[in-house]
Amino acid sequence: MRAVLVVTDADWVYNDVVAALDRPGTTIAREHDPRAVVGTAEDHQPSVYLVDMQVGSMGGMAITRQLKDAFHAGALPVGAIIMLLDRSADDFIARRAGADGWVVKPFTAQALRAAVAEATPAHT
Repeated sequence: MRAVLVVTDADWVYNDVVAALDRPGTTIAREHDPRAVVGTAEDHQPSVYLVDMQVGSMGGMAITRQLKDAFHAGALPVGAIIMLLDRSADDFIARRAGADGWVVKPFTAQALRAAVAEATPAHT
């Protein structure tokens, strides 16, 4: 069973993630509020986090750092974090935040599945 948490307030992003990743054995949860990500993750125990570049008033870099801090503190099991970037030039933000992977929006189902597959071997 693979659990995925999508952190986005954009319906189209969530819908595209579901279209790409919804398979038997996969659960997909969504969090709109970046301040509630850790609590939602505690409830769902995701192995994969898909973090949008901007969610409400919080950037994807800050959300990723928040998750990494929770991993290091032992508050959450370590999972793969994939950032959903607005443009390819934003890859430096994903690297700096410590994301395990990234994909540029709009993404194809194949690109998202490849990013998840590449990022998850270290976290499964």
